[in-house]
Order: sequence, then structure tokens, then C-alpha cells
Amino acid sequence: MKHTRIRTFNTKATYPEQNLDNDLCQAVVARGSTVFLRGQIGQNLETSESVCIGDAAGQAEQAMANIAMLLKEAGGELEHICKITIYLIDPRYRESVYRVVGRWLKGVFPVSTGIVVSALARPEWLVEIDATAVIPD
Repeated sequence: MKHTRIRTFNTKATYPEQNLDNDLCQAVVARGSTVFLRGQIGQNLETSESVCIGDAAGQAEQAMANIAMLLKEAGGELEHICKITIYLIDPRYRESVYRVVGRWLKGVFPVSTGIVVSALARPEWLVEIDATAVIPD
């Protein structure tokens, strides 16, 4: 069974002044096995090395690659994501980070929350992304 996505939209229409192309929705109804992913940052999961120092988009790319890898290891895929939360240490990173996330989640339509925080766990981290997925029965 596919998840039900309620009130889907694309950020091109919602935020026309910004160069964004993210498929989102207002609510997701899902049944199956829930996977809660730890917040992912610009860190290689194999080596724990921080990557793309000073590059928010590059760190978002690594975070999304980590999310895809972890979901695969859990038996799921990106299409099973229901909710993402994006934490930024500077609102000026929003467009470049959201463009990266939008490419990874094109056609998925998750619920999304964006938050600007004063800092993340390490000073070199500029963005953190967590996700909740439900793998259908």
C-alpha cells in the first residue's frame, strides 16, 4: 500500500521568490514499519570524518546520501520517507540546502519542517537532516 499524501504542493508555487523545487505535502497517512533516523550531517558514516567543511550544500548532499544508505539497510527507500526536519545554523543556507534535499526527494512529497538553530553538535556542521520513514506492509 502506498502512503496517502494530503495536499501535495511544490515550493515553486509556495515560495516563488526563491529558487526552490521541492515536492512536499501537509500530511502523510502511512501504515507499516516505522524507521526513525538519527539526524544526519556532513559526515561519512564509514569513517566518521566530517566532509564539506564550510559548504552547507555539500553537507546536505552527504546527509541525504547517509539517509538513503540507512533506509536501504533498514529495508526501505527514499519513497518511504514521511517526515523530514532540516536544521540550519544560518537562514542564508536555506535555498542551497533545500535545493539538494529537493533533488533527492523529487516525487516523494514528505512533510517537512525547517528550523534555524544557534549551533549543531560540532562547530563545523552547518546543516542536519533527520527523517522518519514508514516501510509499507
